[in-house]
Amino acid sequence: MRSTTPHTPSDRHTKSIRRSTNKPSNEPSNRLSIRGRWSRIGSAAVAATALVLAGLATTGQATAAPAPSLTPAKSSAGKVTWTRACATPAKGRMACKALRVTGGTTAFQKAEAKADGVTPKAADASTPSGYGPSDLQDAYGLTSAASSKGSGETIAIVDAYDDPSAEADLAKYRSYYGLSSCTTANGCFKKVGQTGSTTSLPTADSGWAEEISLDLDMASATCPNCSILLVEAKSSSMANLGTAVNRAVTLGAKYVSNSYGGGESSSDSSYDTSYFKHPGVAITVSAGDSGYGAEYPAASQYVTAVGGTALSSDSSSRGWSEKVWSTSSTEGTGSGCSAYDTKPSWQTDTGCTKRAVSDVSAVADPATGVSVYDSYGVTAGWYTFGGTSASAPIIAGVYALAGAPSTSSYPAKFPYAAAGTSALNDVTSGSNGTCTTSYLCTAGSGYDGPTGLGTPEGLTAFTG
Repeated sequence: MRSTTPHTPSDRHTKSIRRSTNKPSNEPSNRLSIRGRWSRIGSAAVAATALVLAGLATTGQATAAPAPSLTPAKSSAGKVTWTRACATPAKGRMACKALRVTGGTTAFQKAEAKADGVTPKAADASTPSGYGPSDLQDAYGLTSAASSKGSGETIAIVDAYDDPSAEADLAKYRSYYGLSSCTTANGCFKKVGQTGSTTSLPTADSGWAEEISLDLDMASATCPNCSILLVEAKSSSMANLGTAVNRAVTLGAKYVSNSYGGGESSSDSSYDTSYFKHPGVAITVSAGDSGYGAEYPAASQYVTAVGGTALSSDSSSRGWSEKVWSTSSTEGTGSGCSAYDTKPSWQTDTGCTKRAVSDVSAVADPATGVSVYDSYGVTAGWYTFGGTSASAPIIAGVYALAGAPSTSSYPAKFPYAAAGTSALNDVTSGSNGTCTTSYLCTAGSGYDGPTGLGTPEGLTAFTG
């Protein structure tokens, strides 16, 4: 097992917003928690961030200039701007779901500023401005498991095109946060093309490279002891990405994360059988970033469709609160009722006769986004990302901590056995649009489309 005992970087931005009570920590005492510091100075809670951001992430070959920033949502919390990581895809291609913050003050920065008593700075590449591993582990009840579990498990990340800096950027992220080394040399990291070759790789693409950095960092954040397999498809077509999924399974991955999606089509049932029907493998897929409406492959009956939330630190017993990530009817986490895909037997909601999206969720709002290190095609440094591109690899990491699924199982079923229990944080506020069947676009007690059954609280809901 690789050690996950963190070192203690000197920069104040490495301090976690992680709550210092109720949950175990594997961090040394000299890595101060912002939440712990608040307690010592008598502060009751972090100010909740109400900001929710706009956007549909899109993809394609991003060799041209970066996509322009979109007009952000604005609230009492301030203003955050962001841009799509990937260029708009050609017809028939999949869109990557990574959203990169370009300005404003994130929830992490506001919390840090409150603890330090200084004015928060706008996002820049010199220091992290989003949630780090210990924040995510604490928010989802994973601190102890992340320290002790995951060794011997492999999470596969499937994306399109090549990121030449993937391994080096991952090393920066893991070193900064005190995670163990994960390299080709020590056998923890491996990068292949969709054929399985380590040398015949796709054309490099700066937009998808951002997506890859986000995915690798989130898998590391939730399961730092896991090995990581990066499988790069030669294009963003469903056929090539699906071939990459099959390659990941052939190479032994039991957990496969996919942070892309596109419109549904009558071909989806055949794609299901060809690419996603892998019993004994947990396959997670981003639900989408364009608000209400189902996307594929999140609508596949064989995958875990992962929606997105806005995550804020607070004074509750959990220490965190979540709501649906949404800015408008077309900007926020995806959800809905599939037009084509068969409803899996374990899904029992009655307002959708076919497959309903999502199953579970995790943080995706760029305003409450996650810290990522990236260098290819951008100024090398730290960025904050959001989108359901963040939530899909987070949930893949949770499955990996929970351990290998039984060989005949479909792990998308596992959370349904824990519905309504303390193993899931039920998200009950927010909406991602309007719909005739209200639970498919509006959060409420129990199952709903935008957040599914809720977010992880430990591993129980992901074991089967």
